[in-house]
Amino acid sequence: MRRFNHFAEQFLSEALERRTEQNALRKLVVNDQLVDFCSNDYLGFARSPELAAAIKKELSDLPTQLSGSTGSRLLAGNTAYAETLEKKIAAFHDAEAGLIYNSGYDANVGLFSALGQKNATIIYDELIHASVHDGIRMSQANSYMFKHNDLFHLEERLKIAEGTCYVAIESIYSMDGDTALLPEIAALCKRYNAALIVDEAHATGVTVNDGKGLVQQLGMETEVFARVHTFGKGLGCHGAIVLGSELLRDYLINFSRAFIYTTALPVHSLVAIQQAYQLLQKSEAKITALQSLITLFKAKAAENPAIQLIESNSPIQCIVIPGNGEVKKIASKLQEEGLDVRPILSPTVQKGKERLRICIHLFNRENDINRLIESVGGHLQTINS
Repeated sequence: MRRFNHFAEQFLSEALERRTEQNALRKLVVNDQLVDFCSNDYLGFARSPELAAAIKKELSDLPTQLSGSTGSRLLAGNTAYAETLEKKIAAFHDAEAGLIYNSGYDANVGLFSALGQKNATIIYDELIHASVHDGIRMSQANSYMFKHNDLFHLEERLKIAEGTCYVAIESIYSMDGDTALLPEIAALCKRYNAALIVDEAHATGVTVNDGKGLVQQLGMETEVFARVHTFGKGLGCHGAIVLGSELLRDYLINFSRAFIYTTALPVHSLVAIQQAYQLLQKSEAKITALQSLITLFKAKAAENPAIQLIESNSPIQCIVIPGNGEVKKIASKLQEEGLDVRPILSPTVQKGKERLRICIHLFNRENDINRLIESVGGHLQTINS
């Protein structure tokens, strides 16, 4: 194979070597045959025969079935199906309007880069998702981090904010699985005239209110400026939606580059989203059963003093094992034992807070959870002895 540019490839090689020296090199792996404690498919929708059949039927009933969307939504890619779906999802989440994006990453990048105009301020929780960080970097706004769920530090930041101010949080945090102090944060935003933005990615589909998310569970729809719901986790498909006012939707259509300059989702993806929402509205018993499995996991983990859990009531349960080398070693042993558990390394998380990120699913069996806890506990005792 011909090498195009020696100097460019040397730079790439050195960067990868540094990552290897830090014991933080990432690689793609396929673990199809393992017990899934890794994916975000919390309710099993991605593998649901019922959902697959509903998607197939809906597609067969449509008059036209293009393989692609043929363009951006501002050109050839818009459809009546997409606009109707946005209205249905907005109604389900008790919002005035919504705009669909191709992924949760695109939604956050598109939202924050568009809102962050000159003289604006964006204040964000230190554990906010990387997509929000990237959106802020692409904006022209001033930005300040506040310590995770620290109301005092948030208020200090609000006091120095200038211009239009936005506060960005997740309802359930993707790396720790813990919950935002939503009522208290909303009260501070109201006091300082800041607009609150809530990423509901890991709450969608798992809260005990038909999976509508934490904002609706707390009855706070009117106190939040914008919500981001993604479809690639609890709903088992792909894409995302930004919910807010009609004015916000119109603004994003005009100023959100991640929406304007990308090919739209094809109809097949839109059908999957619609049918996933249909299935979600019949899944309250499944959500309750998932919560019972989470309670079981936490109870079993509490019986082993070697296991240090981060406090969480969500499907995301994290066992802290400091050091990239140690956490990778235990994850590898678990995978050898047939359990698909992945390590989360620094710099993705803070150094010393490396962890096994365990996702509990409706399809996980009680004996699988018992086996996981016993195995992790045994490996930790071996390390500590």
